[in-house]
Amino acid sequence: MTKDAVLRMLWQNPDRFLSGEILAKELNISRTAVWKAVKQLRAEGYDIESVTHRGHRLLDKGDVLTEQSVCRFLHSQNILPRVYSRIGSTNTALKTMAAEGAPEGTALIAGEQTDGRGRMGRSFYSPPDSGLYLSLLLRPQLPAAEAVKLTACAAVAVCETIEELSGLETQIKWVNDVLIAGKKVCGILTEGSLDCESGQLSYAVVGVGVNTAVPKGDFPPALRQIAGAVFGEDRPPMLRSRLAAGILDRLMAYCVKPDDPAVFEAYRRRSLVPGREITVLSPGREPEAATALALDTDFGLLVRLPDGSVKKLSSGEVSIRV
Repeated sequence: MTKDAVLRMLWQNPDRFLSGEILAKELNISRTAVWKAVKQLRAEGYDIESVTHRGHRLLDKGDVLTEQSVCRFLHSQNILPRVYSRIGSTNTALKTMAAEGAPEGTALIAGEQTDGRGRMGRSFYSPPDSGLYLSLLLRPQLPAAEAVKLTACAAVAVCETIEELSGLETQIKWVNDVLIAGKKVCGILTEGSLDCESGQLSYAVVGVGVNTAVPKGDFPPALRQIAGAVFGEDRPPMLRSRLAAGILDRLMAYCVKPDDPAVFEAYRRRSLVPGREITVLSPGREPEAATALALDTDFGLLVRLPDGSVKKLSSGEVSIRV
């Protein structure tokens, strides 16, 4: 598309004016087509400065979220991003694509979800303009019983990217929540398809939802005590695009080798659960009090039950008892 071609040239020449004549000549289009493309890009939220006799310049401001903006910061050649302003659920849509044969590395990214999903059948609050919602398709050689490793890799990828962009300290609540200052800023949902003959995953879809800012009007009352955001009003330019690219780059790299001791150590160092009194939440079972002891190297959580016995949790969810 003409609009995408103009945007690509502006991206490749940051802070430099490109005249309509140069753009038209390089792209083999008319100057009128260039001007129409610039107007379309402005309407999408891009901050483009136009000066008579000098041309057009893309200013690195704002927080638009497009395939072009994500690809600008993406390093991996194996990730194929698709960006939506709104979608029902990135995980649901990507699972359909996976079943139809989409390649590993396909990623869906959205600025809003109308049917966002969390663990245990919960909904995931996904309002526009204040969050980043993405899912990555993987086809790992991994037993389904070890899928927790993918969730752990995602948690590390999210923490490292947030820390790089914000300078803030992050923590992980086993197994899939990322917290800042005691409040949840990210949730992770890993879903997959099982090959019944081999017990291996046919594919896995790792979904990540990050609260980049407090939504307009604040979080719903039920979430205000537990939900937080990475940034306030002062956000880095192109934040969601940088965040998406950083998470996807790291997630793809870590999930290729989920048994890497460095990934486990990065997770263990940020884990806030060991040593705490917790409640274990498992589908179809009553909540169970326990004491979290430690993580083992496959990201299972060792807990002591009230009767003194010790068991390992490989799935489920925990809440920390205050």
